[in-house]
Amino acid sequence: MSEQGTPSDLDGKSFRKMVFTRFALAFIALGFMFFLPAWTFNYWQAWVYMLILFIPMSVLIRYLYKHDPALLERRMRMKERQKTQKLIIALSFLFFLPAFVIPGFDVRLGWSNVPFMVVVIADIVVILGYLMFALVLKTNSYASRVVEVEKGQKVITTGPYAMVRHPMYLASLILYGFSPLALGSYWAMIPVVLLVPLIVARIKGEEKELLENLEGYKEYVMKTKYRLVPGVW
Repeated sequence: MSEQGTPSDLDGKSFRKMVFTRFALAFIALGFMFFLPAWTFNYWQAWVYMLILFIPMSVLIRYLYKHDPALLERRMRMKERQKTQKLIIALSFLFFLPAFVIPGFDVRLGWSNVPFMVVVIADIVVILGYLMFALVLKTNSYASRVVEVEKGQKVITTGPYAMVRHPMYLASLILYGFSPLALGSYWAMIPVVLLVPLIVARIKGEEKELLENLEGYKEYVMKTKYRLVPGVW
């Protein structure tokens, strides 16, 4: 990104196209993962879930494009530099994908019977998780998708970072942790639970990078005790 927030290697039109394409592909991919296993579009839990996820996402993307395009460009990065992090990301798909594919089969074959109010409560928690995710991005303009420390990056200690050192992962854990229930499946909770050790491993690797390369992070670690969940870890 340049100082004005325009991608240094992309013109404005190309950047807009990349953002729109990523958004559209994410929508289509989730649609396939939900409705193809269910073999029906009569899957109200999936429709509600996609609405509560993609409407806030579109608002957030529009906000970032206007007010912090540099952060939006960071969120577009996908390529990890460290071999360990590449492995963690690859392994995470083994649990991430089933968590979104199983609910369709569950609804189709009647494995679970998640009550309506449980689905509604889960939807509310998913929304709260995404709002926390948005708050993290608003607080930390260097919240890249990949593990890296950029030139000029500073330690963020305010907002959700005053509570835990990795609020982005906490928000993601809340969002993904309640997604199976929002989609009407108990069985899909299994791959979500199995994803937790990988999140822990990713956080440990990221902390090593931050301790070695981000000035002031050691002092922040001493001040903010918990990494992910207050009072737990």
